[in-house]
Amino acid sequence: MTAINDARARLHAAEAARDDGSAGSPAVGHGAAGPSSAGLGPVARGLAEAGVAFAAVGGSLEARWQQAVAELEGCVAPLSDDGEPVLWEGGPYPGAWVESTATINAELLDRFAPDVTRDTHLLLARHQRDDGLLPYKVTADGPAFRQIQMVTPLARCVWHHYLLAGRDRAYLRTMYDAMVRHDAWLAAHRDTRGTGGVEAFGTFDTGHDGSPRFWLLPDRPLHSDAGAFDPLVPHLPLVAPDLTANVACQREYLGRIADELAGDGAASGTSGSAGGTAGSAFGTADADLGVSDAGTGDAGAAWREAAARSLAALAEQCWDADDEIWYDRASGGELLRIQSDVLLRVLACEVGDGALFARALEGYLMSTRKFLSHFGWTSLALDDPRFEHDSGRNSWGGPVNFLSLVRAPHAFEHHGHVAELGLVTGHVLTALAAAGRFPQCLDPWSGEAAYTEQYSPAILWFLDAVERTFGILPRPDGELWLSGLTPTRLDAEEHADATAYARTVDGVRFELAGDDELVQVWRDGELHAEFPRGLRLRAARDGRVLAVVGLAAGTVRGTVTTPAGWWDVEVAPNETFTLTPGGPRRDPGSSPTFIPPHH
Repeated sequence: MTAINDARARLHAAEAARDDGSAGSPAVGHGAAGPSSAGLGPVARGLAEAGVAFAAVGGSLEARWQQAVAELEGCVAPLSDDGEPVLWEGGPYPGAWVESTATINAELLDRFAPDVTRDTHLLLARHQRDDGLLPYKVTADGPAFRQIQMVTPLARCVWHHYLLAGRDRAYLRTMYDAMVRHDAWLAAHRDTRGTGGVEAFGTFDTGHDGSPRFWLLPDRPLHSDAGAFDPLVPHLPLVAPDLTANVACQREYLGRIADELAGDGAASGTSGSAGGTAGSAFGTADADLGVSDAGTGDAGAAWREAAARSLAALAEQCWDADDEIWYDRASGGELLRIQSDVLLRVLACEVGDGALFARALEGYLMSTRKFLSHFGWTSLALDDPRFEHDSGRNSWGGPVNFLSLVRAPHAFEHHGHVAELGLVTGHVLTALAAAGRFPQCLDPWSGEAAYTEQYSPAILWFLDAVERTFGILPRPDGELWLSGLTPTRLDAEEHADATAYARTVDGVRFELAGDDELVQVWRDGELHAEFPRGLRLRAARDGRVLAVVGLAAGTVRGTVTTPAGWWDVEVAPNETFTLTPGGPRRDPGSSPTFIPPHH
């Protein structure tokens, strides 16, 4: 029996044990609600209904995956006696934060427990303040409004959930209306200087606890009022690149949602303008996003114009052409030249073209003098003398933070730099496999698990990395990614001899298994495709293979076999070959040059 067969046998044994209730993981299934998913917690039920399962021969990845599923279940619970189960941040954070829990964390959870993602989003809308401000967190004590604390654009996460989870228009309308009102609040209260950018009034507006970015500045806005800053504090308010990029991306996706809802009549159920202060590049009053225009489709165009104004303000206020990075601009007009994970935050908001992203990789993200440590991207540039070497506390002053790691894939994949992402992912997988717990921070030098445990961003990063790197990942755009960077070459004792992953898509059962040389895909039990380790097949949801992508950090050579034929291929890192009736054809527009680590 080959290692691949062994991995599949383990996969099937775990599923059989779950179905008869005798033993094994509760988080596997055959893709349909029914007796096998009855009585399970929200996460286990979601996994069972999606038919998700994972097995590994050798190493500790399978055990860590089972631990991740069990601990994620512990991060899902109601926040009130009459509420639905929602995602909690975990660790020492007992609730849902808009910065992370309800945005990027919930976006990853969407593929495993979509009902929980929906209810976590709706939790924010339900607790929106009368003046339009969304809570920055909701706990068992209720909503809190002391700061804005935004990073990942909520509208992008809402749009992706809508596409993945059945296009629930009532949900989409509810979230759209809430986000329109929140945008108006930001325009009225967070552009006091009229720059068109979004301002930070304190550390917690961006969640940058412990970062030198906010040294000698207050943690919270004045008197814990999200609409006020202390005018007696030097530099305040800051035009913040990450907050401005967030709103720019948010508005782009609000445009998509408005277009989608336009056929229903008014895209916004709220009255008046969906914008803000007239005459402000940040505000959108001139765009007149009110009810009268929404039914004609004009709302979507107006949101995109507003997004363009936000991007223009980001460039004018925060971009430094010499350093090729974004900085905060202080109230006196000077740039505060602190290089931090703000760079990755802005890029994850889809700011910039492929050329700019490549320069960011060259200058910062793939540089071991800047942000690339052996165990992921640090929260402050490694060559900054203020770099925090203590990873044992909540700090954005140096340590690798899992919130940075869960945000990173969107930035890298948006520009096709999948091989760089895969290279770094392998080292973080090694660290987590060895750790035995899911922390907020990793020590960038040793990979040791540092501050806290049972932290949902780390748990979701792990589950996402397994599916994204050597599993089966359904995409909001309708594609299915079949990835074959099998973890057979992880460091130390953490590597597997083979792995197997399963997922049910539109009633069809897919399995993917691979060893150190070969990856195979089955569709409803029949062998469907084969390809060498280190590639990804981009497929339609029915399994039709559309393209081959170089996922490894080196050139992969071998034979790709699909129902349409077989071809000998040679695929460089990041290179994409579209499958045509005449065979694979290189797609130069989707094949960016690989940028290796440099020192």
